[in-house]
Amino acid sequence: MVIHQLKILLLKDIRLELKQKYAINGILLYVLSTVFVSFLSFERILDGKTWNALFWIILLFSAVNAVSKSFVQEGQPRQLYYYTIVSPLALILSKILYNALLMGIISLLCFGAFVVFLGNMVESTPLFLFTILLGGWGFSGVLTMVSAIASRTSNNFALMAILSFPVVLPILLIVMKVTNAALNGGGFADNWSPLMALFLLNIMIAALASVLFPYLWKD
Repeated sequence: MVIHQLKILLLKDIRLELKQKYAINGILLYVLSTVFVSFLSFERILDGKTWNALFWIILLFSAVNAVSKSFVQEGQPRQLYYYTIVSPLALILSKILYNALLMGIISLLCFGAFVVFLGNMVESTPLFLFTILLGGWGFSGVLTMVSAIASRTSNNFALMAILSFPVVLPILLIVMKVTNAALNGGGFADNWSPLMALFLLNIMIAALASVLFPYLWKD
């Protein structure tokens, strides 16, 4: 029952995005313009750490802009309608999966923009791509739950920025460490521990969202 509802809700979000292209077009413009401004600001990126830090700064803000609309754009009448026909578990998991898919696309677009404008400094591309996709999954879980909490308040965007930063910080520290190793030619074997920690952290975030969201949904 939950899996069937999850599938329907996920397909609904994907179809709406393909029809409106609101998030993808807006974030694509944001990423390209930000990377291009960085290209104009720097004559050249001095080292890999600067490249890596700039990449995650842009990707983090792109994630906040994209995922923040998960529940904020859903009006009260639509949320009430969802409350009567679907389980809260199916709703929150569908939002997390959709945002994880969206973050995967945004991560690849951001990496492509960096390669075009600022050059490719990554020596271990498979590790780097795997890490940004795993990090995008973590961002989607955290920001989706925070978006659900912030949607219950009038000043939702400010509250989301305040609540999301301390929760996103552990994920950000891990992914920056691993991607920095990827820039220096590190492989999966050398970064097994932080990758496993990131995977388990993502699982824990999804589990906590599944447990806590039903109580928020009843309010």
